[in-house]
Amino acid sequence: MSDPPLQVMATLSALQLIDKLRARHGALMFHQSGGCCDGSSPMCFPLGEFIVGDHDVKLGEIGDAPFYISGPQFEYWKHTQLIIDVVEGRGGMFSLENGEGVRFLVRSRLFSDGEFAALAAAGRV
Repeated sequence: MSDPPLQVMATLSALQLIDKLRARHGALMFHQSGGCCDGSSPMCFPLGEFIVGDHDVKLGEIGDAPFYISGPQFEYWKHTQLIIDVVEGRGGMFSLENGEGVRFLVRSRLFSDGEFAALAAAGRV
């Protein structure tokens, strides 16, 4: 059986923005919730500023920052790899990229049957 794929990863643009925000704010973390408005975008916070809930799932790390997703949202997205990117626009009101003229955005792709089986075998879904 092969190693499980990453459940979250970041584009070069996202990693560069993470580095810029880390230089300004220190260690970072991300949270992806469900819902509308700001809740539908990945939110970037200083590490520990957002309280992770009991049902939140840590998908992995991007740019050395832990990335969490709400449990109910994970159930919808567990068959997909989240790819964090950056696009022009305004960030979420409470997300650290607000005011930078860009925002984080989730792109995704479905895992293959083999990739999902590897995640299941590793206890990650």
